Amino acid sequence: QVELSESGGGLAQAGGSLRLSCRASGNIFSPNIMGWYRQAPGDERELVAIISSGSSTNYADSVKGRFTISRDNAKNTVYLQMNSLKPEDTSVYYCKFTELRGWTDYWGQGTQVTVSS
Repeated sequence: QVELSESGGGLAQAGGSLRLSCRASGNIFSPNIMGWYRQAPGDERELVAIISSGSSTNYADSVKGRFTISRDNAKNTVYLQMNSLKPEDTSVYYCKFTELRGWTDYWGQGTQVTVSS
């Protein structure tokens, strides 16, 4: 079992920055993928960025060049640095941990990000 603890988020103005953190605890095995997804009211949950335990990354086109995902494997923590925020980035952001041995997914509780224009 893996538990995810998210922090960061909150309110920012357009053009501003926020940083999200997510720490995984429990039975952590590699290889794995950690990442961030977001879901706005009435919309489906969508991928924002993911990073493997080998540090390969993938980003949604909408955030490329603005968001940066990174991880500290020693701390089992993934970060999402969000710069040049736009009102359309407003959403609940969810951390996800995927254990690749059994393709088991774990989700965080979500953290609200609100960007004002």
